[in-house]
Amino acid sequence: MNQRPRLIQVGAPDLDAKTSPILEETDEEMEVMALGQEDQTQCYFNNVAYPDGSYVCSGSGELLHCEKGIWIMEGGCDPDNP
Repeated sequence: MNQRPRLIQVGAPDLDAKTSPILEETDEEMEVMALGQEDQTQCYFNNVAYPDGSYVCSGSGELLHCEKGIWIMEGGCDPDNP
């Protein structure tokens, strides 16, 4: 059985705080943005830095995964309803 890591609840993005781009996994912009993010080893959410590979749960219930400075939406946070 594949267990998810413990998820940090980060709330909704604050427009006045530093938050890395949030994209869908299938978003065409992802590839373009990733080219400029190669040296990024963390993502920001509301002025808090999270290391590359981190998973968080946003205020809207979206599971976000940090990949090279970009948050990638990977479904919902509810383990019974991914």
